[in-house]
Amino acid sequence: MKNIVLLVMDTARYDYVSNSDVAPNINQLADNGTDYTSSFSAAPWTLPSHASIFSGQYPSKHGSNAAAKRFNPSSPSFVEALQNSGYETIGVSNNTWISEEFGFDRGFTTFYKNWQYIQSGMDPITTTRKYDGKDRIIQLIKEVVDGNPLVNFSNTFYALLQKKRIADDGARSTNEWISQRLSNRDRSNPLFLFVNYFEPHLEYRPPKEYTKQFLPDEVSYNEAMEVEQDAFRYIAGDLEMDLKDFEILRSLYRGELSYLDMRIGELVDIFKAAGEWDDTVLIILGDHGENIGEHSLMDHQYCLYDTLLHVPLVIHGGEFMGGETVDDLVQLTDIAPTILDIAGVEGSGITDKMQGESFHPASDATPRKYLYAEYMAPQPSIEALEKRINDISEDVYEYDRSIRMVRDKNWKYIRYSDGTEELYDLQSDIGELANLVGSCQDVVDEYNDKLDDWLRRFEEDDENTDANMSENIQGRLEDLGYLQ
Repeated sequence: MKNIVLLVMDTARYDYVSNSDVAPNINQLADNGTDYTSSFSAAPWTLPSHASIFSGQYPSKHGSNAAAKRFNPSSPSFVEALQNSGYETIGVSNNTWISEEFGFDRGFTTFYKNWQYIQSGMDPITTTRKYDGKDRIIQLIKEVVDGNPLVNFSNTFYALLQKKRIADDGARSTNEWISQRLSNRDRSNPLFLFVNYFEPHLEYRPPKEYTKQFLPDEVSYNEAMEVEQDAFRYIAGDLEMDLKDFEILRSLYRGELSYLDMRIGELVDIFKAAGEWDDTVLIILGDHGENIGEHSLMDHQYCLYDTLLHVPLVIHGGEFMGGETVDDLVQLTDIAPTILDIAGVEGSGITDKMQGESFHPASDATPRKYLYAEYMAPQPSIEALEKRINDISEDVYEYDRSIRMVRDKNWKYIRYSDGTEELYDLQSDIGELANLVGSCQDVVDEYNDKLDDWLRRFEEDDENTDANMSENIQGRLEDLGYLQ
């Protein structure tokens, strides 16, 4: 049985990662493996997208979204199937959403939260971000003495060290931890390794040496780092950004991806040094994309445009070798059944509950004709924006709605819960700028019916519940802009 490594680049857009100047290591892996150029997420942000990856289900089915923030589908995840088949299952996360607090440790023998030195409920990184000066010291002391002082002190000291590494969001220490784990691993069992790398996520703080080549000639690195990056102030109309600002932010975003690409190349070398590379299938993907000024938005909320849905997907190893480029439509819901095929695991009926379809080369599945995506509730909510920003723009209230989308290679239809519709000709309008609703009513009706037919095929999972978040986890998510 092959080792399987699933690397999720949090907030990675296809159009940036596919550039070999930005991501040479990933593109070299694609040149030798298989590059899926039409891969799309089922949701535009971390929690529902990861839930779709692990369950093989769409958000309406697995039920994990802004209103029910726990991954608790009624059927097992593919990780549980691998574990039951003898795989050692290891997860490493740099994103607070992807933790046991939200149910994502299901099926993992080991689940490591990289923002902690000793795994515990205390989260001092949040404290170091939220407080300054004397207030920070007082709050840290309070948290250290509340619980196991030795564990909490160790995590606090680790957090302070990590804060000094301003240009790294955990990739370096993630690789160090994996290297140590591989050197001590019992290789009698195959390995499944999941990693969430956080570097491309806001705020963009890439190392200078990975950023200079992407900056405009007249802009220094220090000047670039001074550009405002408060996405929700911008969305709420409380912060003005011009074209130059977004040009600089896109340069910083490229720098983050370039740095992460180096770390992914480093991880490949770690597997080679451990003697496990030849027996490994490596899957690299983005869980969702990012708006950097497109559609008057920043971050990855409030829309289902391709800036948020079109993601990189590269697979290297096993039957995916040969340098093939595949333009067939692929969805991240297809990852779970494909991984089970790579492992040769039947799934014990798990695949019957999946809405995704395997695209393994040996699979007899026909290529997808249509893709679907869902945004079940705004995150953060409009109420959260009102609390954070005193006077939000009236235009922001239109984001208080759910969104669904269906597309093929020619047309994309988006339907909002407030009755708004959008239709785009993807052959002539790749940027989704010219809404054709009103001039192509027959196409609108056709794709509206397709969306309704798709929704009738399954029932929503009503067993899901909201997460019971600790104060530390909630604070960390607030710090990242998700909650208020």
